[in-house]
Amino acid sequence: MTVEVLVIAIVRIAGSLPVLRWPLAGGILAILVDLSDLLLMDVLDLGGVPDYQRLDKVLDLVYMTAFLVVALRWTGPDRWVSVALFAFRMVGFAAFEVTGERSLLLVFPNVFEPWFLVVAVLHHRWNPVPWTPWRLALALGGLLAIKELQEWAIHYARLFDAWTATGFLADAWRWLTGR
Repeated sequence: MTVEVLVIAIVRIAGSLPVLRWPLAGGILAILVDLSDLLLMDVLDLGGVPDYQRLDKVLDLVYMTAFLVVALRWTGPDRWVSVALFAFRMVGFAAFEVTGERSLLLVFPNVFEPWFLVVAVLHHRWNPVPWTPWRLALALGGLLAIKELQEWAIHYARLFDAWTATGFLADAWRWLTGR
């Protein structure tokens, strides 16, 4: 394990913990910190990250487990859908670990993450939603479509593999400012 991997792991783990106290704000923070490892790999020169995809998936388990701990406090569909989506992703995680095949993550998209955020928003702003089968199907179908597109872009089409985080930020800045 390189020092760079250790630093990234510490940042990711620390960024996952606030969700236990503040589900919505902590969930958003955990997802943002999840993205920070790309920037950290660009700016740190402490030995590199030998297998980023595997490291990322293992560290995802930390915030996802924290999300699950919070979701287990919920009741009804908020809870059982969370548990089912978490278990589904764990099957995909195990398949990925065994094979190393990134396209499996397209077959097992992480719908648990956006579901958690939707429920956290609803709990934060309103009373729990009375989930009808229609509402549940609509919510899960929409989240699945969004996550499939994201998983396809990242793991199957690999649209972002050639970009570094600092390169992306520089290109975005040039596009925004016209320079």
